[in-house]
Amino acid sequence: MIFFDHQVNGFAGVDFQQPELGADALDRALSALRARETRILLTLITAPIEQLERQFARLELLLRDSAFGDVVAGFHLEGPYLSPLAGFHGAHPAELMKAPDLREFDRLQAAAGGRLRLVTLAPEWPGSTPFIRELTARGVCTSIGHSDADNAAIDEAIDAGLRLCTHLGNGVPGQLPRHDNIMQRLLARDELVAAFIPDGIHLPPAVLKNFVRAKPRDRVIFTTDCMAAAGAGPGRYSIGRLSMEVGEDGVVREPGKTNFAGSSLTMDKAYANVQRFLGWSAADAAAACGERAGAAVGISVS
Repeated sequence: MIFFDHQVNGFAGVDFQQPELGADALDRALSALRARETRILLTLITAPIEQLERQFARLELLLRDSAFGDVVAGFHLEGPYLSPLAGFHGAHPAELMKAPDLREFDRLQAAAGGRLRLVTLAPEWPGSTPFIRELTARGVCTSIGHSDADNAAIDEAIDAGLRLCTHLGNGVPGQLPRHDNIMQRLLARDELVAAFIPDGIHLPPAVLKNFVRAKPRDRVIFTTDCMAAAGAGPGRYSIGRLSMEVGEDGVVREPGKTNFAGSSLTMDKAYANVQRFLGWSAADAAAACGERAGAAVGISVS
């Protein structure tokens, strides 16, 4: 079987965000992903637009010459169109958050060779509705994440073409109103496909089970949101400008802090966890970690 992961920030010790990323390092990460039968959307996180533009161009050039380039089905942009509010921006730098800008997107899409397939954003920003509508018309998927959008903003975004929820249950503060909060709002939206991180850390198994039960089975997919530590073991790794520590427990933490910044999960482990945590059959887990996960972002997995 082939796994599909729409949110991969790095792998096998390689951080895709690094401006000095070279061909050998990229090939090492992609060959490790191929060995685990995983195709991906290579994900870049919040950074200045100029930096993102350079990195997409660098990656696209490297992928053209890579023997493992087919592992990357396209790109995912997570930020900077996210919420700057405390707790919602997570490890993304709040000072870079901004409203979506179609001219900026055009620059990034050109740099990415037209292969930017998914954008995660917070639709409460002014101008989000026409931005989502235009990307949808171009065949680019949009997903809500790192957001505290109210129901009205979510309604408008769905009407404009919003399709997914990025790592639902994460990218939120530790304390929220118990009833009216972004997790409850999104779990109730059967129109949206919900992506969950099944590492037992981002969502404890009981929470994952409860959240998954709130969604129609065919609207659930899984992702790793992994960074360089995935497939590499404990140690110190980078994700963008941050230096992270990964212990024997597999948790990715900023040194001296308790918050997460990505995961060390691999998709084959996610597939096993879905069966173990949720009691799903191998076939159901395979669909949500493979074919359906790809279809959610318009990718045929084979």
